[in-house]
Amino acid sequence: MTSPRVAITGMGIISAIGNTVEENKVSLFACKSGVKTIKNISTIHAGQIKVGEVKCTNETLISQLQLSSDNNFTRTALLGLIAAKEAVKNARILDNSLYKTGLISSTTVGGMDKTEQHLKQFKTSPESQKYISSHHASDSTKKMADYLGITDFTTTISTACSSSTNAIMLGARLIKSGKLDRVIVGGTDVLSKFTINGFKTLMILSDEICKPFDEHRKGLNLGEGAAYLVLEAEHIAKKEKHSILAFVSGYGNANDAFHQTASSENGQGAYLAMQKALDVAQLIPEQIDYINAHGTATANNDLSESIAIKRIFGEKVPNFSSTKAFTGHTLAASGAIEAVYSVLALQEQTVFPNLNFKSKIKETELIPTTEIKKTKIKHVLSNSFGFGGNCSTIIFSKE
Repeated sequence: MTSPRVAITGMGIISAIGNTVEENKVSLFACKSGVKTIKNISTIHAGQIKVGEVKCTNETLISQLQLSSDNNFTRTALLGLIAAKEAVKNARILDNSLYKTGLISSTTVGGMDKTEQHLKQFKTSPESQKYISSHHASDSTKKMADYLGITDFTTTISTACSSSTNAIMLGARLIKSGKLDRVIVGGTDVLSKFTINGFKTLMILSDEICKPFDEHRKGLNLGEGAAYLVLEAEHIAKKEKHSILAFVSGYGNANDAFHQTASSENGQGAYLAMQKALDVAQLIPEQIDYINAHGTATANNDLSESIAIKRIFGEKVPNFSSTKAFTGHTLAASGAIEAVYSVLALQEQTVFPNLNFKSKIKETELIPTTEIKKTKIKHVLSNSFGFGGNCSTIIFSKE
């Protein structure tokens, strides 16, 4: 018995460039960055960095989800549920109990946004104490599963910036193995003092909108957001007459075991992840039409990824771009957000631009696509690389 193909039948997203899939698409075509000076967090670094903030307040999100006023939802859970709810609606799913259904969510920040606000009051304030149980990473997953009525399988993945790409990969594998018929997969992360201070100590935050793959890149912009995809076995999707947006055709995960926060000089982890994804998809490099690169705009990542791309594709590197200058680097959510953009690229037959690029990296001389480009796209390769050397690649295919 052959394994079923993994179809994508729904998508949902909230990011710095829009609160829905349609709003994100409009901003991508308008080449409109959502990275700006920080407004919603009181931090001494506010004037020194730029970030990709979601425009909605927690109160607005709570109202949209019709939650009770005494809820203990973190912003991580709120953003995640907004995106997951849109994905389920987009797939036209009315009842998640009809098929074996799972939820695989990912986050790195977890409930830290509320913990850092209430930590000093935990001992004395009942109002603050309700957020103790929402601190751990899996709390947002449980809240989302309960809201969506998913009971067959839930798990949380936290592998730094490759987290939601790994969620997509695990979901696809569970469908192909017959363990589940349908899985909602993705990730959610929010801005917090914890992440801002942490990345500040690494000295990789930029004071301007980032410029991935540019020789004079200055660092990354942190961002927040969430995105989720509905994956279904192809025969289930067809039985339910769901629209198939794309297929998850390949995936790979590798660890270059080089450094806690740096990629290896030869891009070994990225190279292995891309090669594994190609092998699973049974594709050769020449069949990839667009690479949505990890492209954080840090000195280390962009050079390492460029080297890995050249190792895979040689002198025939396809169209590639990083979309992080639109949204900022959304950490655990980045792979899922860029999965949505990869599917949009397939649907629209469009390569979205790498904003702010001016000069090529001298060691590799790769030039990303810098303007909206209409072209034939059948297969998109999307990279996500995390701290600890956790490197993942997904290939999305039109048919």
